[in-house]
Amino acid sequence: MTLTATRTPRRPAVRPLNWGWVGGLAALVAMAAVSLFVGVADLSPWDLVSGEMTDQQWLNLYASRIPRTVAVLLAGAALALSGLLMQLLVRNRFVEPSTVGTSESAGVGILIAVMAFPSAPLWLKMVIAVITALAGTALFVRLIRSLPPRAPIVAVPLVGIMLAGVISAGTTFVAYHFDLLQSLGIWMQGDFSGVLRGRYELLWLLAAVGVILWVFADRFTVASLGEEQATSLGLSYRATLNLGLALVAVASAVTLVVVGSIGFVGLIIPNLIAMWRGDNLRRNIAWTALAGAGFVLVCDLLARTVNFPYEIPVGTISGALGGTTFLALLLTGKLRTAR
Repeated sequence: MTLTATRTPRRPAVRPLNWGWVGGLAALVAMAAVSLFVGVADLSPWDLVSGEMTDQQWLNLYASRIPRTVAVLLAGAALALSGLLMQLLVRNRFVEPSTVGTSESAGVGILIAVMAFPSAPLWLKMVIAVITALAGTALFVRLIRSLPPRAPIVAVPLVGIMLAGVISAGTTFVAYHFDLLQSLGIWMQGDFSGVLRGRYELLWLLAAVGVILWVFADRFTVASLGEEQATSLGLSYRATLNLGLALVAVASAVTLVVVGSIGFVGLIIPNLIAMWRGDNLRRNIAWTALAGAGFVLVCDLLARTVNFPYEIPVGTISGALGGTTFLALLLTGKLRTAR
């Protein structure tokens, strides 16, 4: 009698639920709910739960509070992901769109749009800002490729800071000459107080940027190995690099056009996530987006409450918190300088 062994088919492994990320998402949702009821206008959770909200309160909720909160979350996540992608492609942890001239180049596009097309719709100004942001980012990449192979690691951010300074100085000069300095300052100031229904919808493009980053995450990781190794592995290095820089330029330009410049989000958030979870791009995308959205939301809540009933620009709060955090990381030696 012959016995035949039967194998039990293996079930595909199910990835365990990441309860840490779920907890972070729950905290972000809770803060977003609080954000809906913070402001000068009289609006409380009890009014919503009890059903006693007036027409004016409903209008304030739908036309201002919800759009503002959504804009904060989208902008924060996109800025953090832009910094993550730029640090990966440039292979330097000291860079983000606001330190390499991308944001300043987008400001050039806004100035051109204000001068040449003062009554142009918001989407046209965004397109012009994206084009100039792409040009500025491409110029930065060209400059760092001209650096000697043994250049110190701080040379890359220094080149970006100097390029950003030159672009900003030129933009300021032109704006001053044509009496547009105040108008340009309003555009460049990071502030969510002007976000209303009908003026923030372009920010949904940032969600598409996040999806594309997720789809091409493995290609970007291979590209970060350098041109020679990426090409030897069969990757079209130039095309992948151009796609990544285009995503950074689009995210920076859209955010700048709609809400202004918000610094340090793309610098400190990717570094903090990398210190905690390592350099795996695909694993870090969700955490980076979550942390970026949470950081900007905290800055926005502080901007609305520190000097209540007046508001402080969110860019000021993010600069203070982000700059202090980054300086602390440098002084304590916790920041890894190379990938």
